[in-house]
Amino acid sequence: MSSTDRIFNFSAGPAVLPEPVLAQAQQDLMVLPGVGMSVLEISHRSAAFDRILEQAEVDLRELAGIGDDYHVLFLQGGASQQFAMVAMNLLDAAAVADYTLTGSWAKKAAAEAAKIGEVNVCASTESESFTRVPMPGELSLTPGAAYVHVTSNNTICGTEWPALPDTGNAPLVVDASSDLLSKPIDVAGTGLIYGGAQKNLGPAGVTLVIIRKDLAERGPKSLPATLRYAVAAKHGSRYNTPPVFAIYLFGLVMQWLKAQGGLAAIETVNRRKASLLYDAIDGSDFYRGTAQAESRSLMNVTFRLPSEELEARFVQEATAAGLSGLKGHRSVGGQRASIYNAFPEQGVAALVAFMREFERTHG
Repeated sequence: MSSTDRIFNFSAGPAVLPEPVLAQAQQDLMVLPGVGMSVLEISHRSAAFDRILEQAEVDLRELAGIGDDYHVLFLQGGASQQFAMVAMNLLDAAAVADYTLTGSWAKKAAAEAAKIGEVNVCASTESESFTRVPMPGELSLTPGAAYVHVTSNNTICGTEWPALPDTGNAPLVVDASSDLLSKPIDVAGTGLIYGGAQKNLGPAGVTLVIIRKDLAERGPKSLPATLRYAVAAKHGSRYNTPPVFAIYLFGLVMQWLKAQGGLAAIETVNRRKASLLYDAIDGSDFYRGTAQAESRSLMNVTFRLPSEELEARFVQEATAAGLSGLKGHRSVGGQRASIYNAFPEQGVAALVAFMREFERTHG
């Protein structure tokens, strides 16, 4: 299938994958070269999968600058399971965990952690409808906190931390589900980074965890084995059968990212795409961005039209024009254009052209 046959997928996730990755997966689907069986059929204990898993980790470490003092874990359960797993492993009965509330997923993370131990909301922008992230000086951190949790990109409300906060001696835990590898990241400045793969890293089914080795050992041995980071690390992400095909596709995405020139290069592209769309919104009286300018996401561009009736018509006509997935999250309404790493620049240009024509005919 050629690129002209594919519509533009603005979905927030599962999201668009690079076409070269899809083509390689299609080629290997029946027979993985040198193996004689489908990539869907290989054993997670096989030499073929050893190579896939090892190369995926090597490429990720190279791209993100991950040091030897960190484990790379390929888990399951999505970021939602990490909401509980982080607290189970890092928050003991005598400690407090600080949480920044910057959107729906951040609130869910804090609520899950509160089932495990004591949580302090160290900053929140809920009173402003989560239209921005906190400024560094707004964080009221707990002395001796077990960790500080932030959600680096807020998919629903379209905000992003321009830079991760300095949390002093407390390990920084980052839910980076929707912006991980969209730009360079200072892994050494964090204690734990996690995210579901289905935005920028690959398909749904695998959850990436990057955790400092000393923190991985914190989890009490009374935890179920599948919920301890130390167990996953000891068994090389294979205590139980991992999502083999999802990890294979993750590895292909890492190779694609390297071919694009790495994270600095992909950030340049992402900023160019986002600027094109934000300029179209800001240059119009018909469209209104929902996130404050200093907190705008590069990945999820959210905006409103003058009425809900027009918003419904916008989605309907955009879909008919091959621009899919633009309806905002059900909790906030409006429009949302998710333009992750693999989303093509020509798709953003097509959306901007559609927006101008829609304003001309309905404004």
